[in-house]
This record gives sequence, C-alpha cells and structure tokens, in this order.
Amino acid sequence: MSVTPDKTIDCKGLSCPEPILRTKMSINELKSGQVLEVIATDPGSINDMAAWSKRTGNPILESKQDGGVFHFLVKKS
Repeated sequence: MSVTPDKTIDCKGLSCPEPILRTKMSINELKSGQVLEVIATDPGSINDMAAWSKRTGNPILESKQDGGVFHFLVKKS
C-alpha cells in the first residue's frame, strides 16, 4: 500500500519537543482523512510520535527508519 502525503514537514535536526509541536500545528491544518508526513532525526521521535498518536487519536499509518532519519505517515482523524 502506497500512501501519498497531503503535507510534509521536515523536522530534521530538531529535538524534543519541537517535532511533536510542529506535528500538532501541521495536523491541525489538515482535513479529516488527510495524511501528514513527518521527517525527523531525533531518535526519541519514535516514542514521542507513538505516544502523541495514541493520545490524540491520529493513527500512524507508517513508521520507518532510513539510516538516522525517521519517517512517519500520520492520518488526521
């Protein structure tokens, strides 16, 4: 399954809590059902994104690591 994001944010080089804050601001700009791609380099973003997703109800459709770069696809609920 290939998902094309409606919006992408680049959080590389940012550390907690900045990637989550930017994710929250960006997801609020989307309509229900749209997909946000988040790109980050902070290893803590794996746990942070999972906790944020669970807390907000916006599911992570995909989470992958490419070297030291983390990619998340989050669907706005």
